[in-house]
Amino acid sequence: MRRKIFALLLALSLCLTACGTAVPEPERLPEGESTGPEVSYIPLDDRPVNADRAAYLAESLGYRLTMPEEDLYRTRLDGQDPNPNGTAYGDRAGLYAWLQDREAAGCDRYVLSLDQLLSGGLVNSRSFPGADVTLRDGTVLTEEAFLAAILDLLADGENEVYLLDTVMRLAPTVGYDGWDLAGYEALRSYGMAARPTLSGDALTVENIAAAYPLGADGTPLDPADYGVTEEEVAQYLHCRERKLRLIDEALRLTEGRENVHFLIGVDDSAPTDSVQTNELAYLRQAVAGRGAVLSGADEDGMLALCRMFAVSDYQGALPTVTVRCFGGSEGGASSDYDHQPMTEIVAEHLAYLGCGAGEDGDLQLLVLTAPAEESQRKTAIRQLIAALRQARKDGTPTILMDAAKNGYGTDFQKELVKKTELGFLLGYAGFYDLANATGIALANGVARWLCLRSGAARTQGQEDAFRLTLADSLVKDICYKNQAKIQTTVYVRDTLQGDPDNFRRTGTAEEDVLPQAEAYLREAAGDVLRNLARSAMRTDAAGTLGGFGSLTIGKVSFPWLRVFEIRMEWEVSR
Repeated sequence: MRRKIFALLLALSLCLTACGTAVPEPERLPEGESTGPEVSYIPLDDRPVNADRAAYLAESLGYRLTMPEEDLYRTRLDGQDPNPNGTAYGDRAGLYAWLQDREAAGCDRYVLSLDQLLSGGLVNSRSFPGADVTLRDGTVLTEEAFLAAILDLLADGENEVYLLDTVMRLAPTVGYDGWDLAGYEALRSYGMAARPTLSGDALTVENIAAAYPLGADGTPLDPADYGVTEEEVAQYLHCRERKLRLIDEALRLTEGRENVHFLIGVDDSAPTDSVQTNELAYLRQAVAGRGAVLSGADEDGMLALCRMFAVSDYQGALPTVTVRCFGGSEGGASSDYDHQPMTEIVAEHLAYLGCGAGEDGDLQLLVLTAPAEESQRKTAIRQLIAALRQARKDGTPTILMDAAKNGYGTDFQKELVKKTELGFLLGYAGFYDLANATGIALANGVARWLCLRSGAARTQGQEDAFRLTLADSLVKDICYKNQAKIQTTVYVRDTLQGDPDNFRRTGTAEEDVLPQAEAYLREAAGDVLRNLARSAMRTDAAGTLGGFGSLTIGKVSFPWLRVFEIRMEWEVSR
């Protein structure tokens, strides 16, 4: 009898949400593929944050996203097998041929990473000195001529073109092109040194490059003071100047073309003046009215897709967003890798998406920051959980961002999973630095609001894709980051005697890592997936609720053969 009562109570608890209300049935939408616009997308590289998450977001908006074969934009770390083009980076000529095919097929919307097209990806752009491009027909072009050919190909005034680029970060990538951690830290310290500040007519590409080797007082910096060689500095500054000149050329070649939009990400910065300071001032001035310069980089494909939908497909007033912060440290840089305080980063991202900020907004962004005072840790968590529960009760559309950088350990995530309905959120992020989390959370959340508000008919595929934008972030940012990633790292290092940062360096086969990694992840993700299955989600602008439904993690893989990134295949139950 007791067993029957316990089973009944358990079944009843599974039918209740974290807020104590019955879970509605999942909405059933028409099957079939989207008939929305086709968008051709060349990502920054093959990491899931640039590829998978952008694909989910695009499909949730009804777009038909087309991407090249992965081999054309894949990055390989040191010692890993090269791509079919014989390099560790993307195939510039192959990507150009793919663009020619898309243009010939009649595509008129593009989101394109210039780092990928011109340098073979983000990582390679940091240490690539440049080289002529040999096209598939044997034509040899300088990089400037190649850039002009790309822009000429897309010159049709009917095309909508979003060009993504980055300000080169302060140091190259550990584990690529021979760089190790000591070299990274030494070169980053050299890059962090303040340079002469330029302004007005003096702020030119030539003057910026001339100031690269100088300290703030105008005298040359000594590489030895930073633990780097003159040769390393010469290569570093050459790569910086190359990137700056290429984006400047792209801006010059597209002057007057209102259908070309720019989004320039600031990748790995610092809260003080550095070698980036003059570059940022110049690019913000040059891109004004044509796009934006935003902190972050990996999420820019998602941001561009959301912006495209807001500008070209959504009819109506764009939303205002109420930003509420918990923790008390939103006025300062969230880490040593951000050059702006959180409030500025959020405000600039909202402006790029066309959203206003203010009280009583159409939706709200709740942000957890690091605790300003240790004594307020529990208070910040309690207040944010209460705000989330109140939002569910009131039906307030809500985006959640964890920008605390582990300032609460795992206490907040545990309370979040235990006491709120995760499926009610429009967007979530919390894995990367603040800038990355801002772009991911806002791109996904604002896109969902716009999609629902538009009132356009949606397919089941669109709805499932939205569910994946949210679930992928929650599982990776909570479950993988805080548990499965740590366990997998220990397993690779201690049990397999391998290198978690590059399996190939120690001859560790990915197949030897995957079974244990999958087991760790599925165990870690259990509570989050059960929470989602018991959650209600918004299904229209009026706040109608449907059940979130069940998702299951399928196969996983490590696209860069390192533990940091994991790709999850999802199985969707309807």
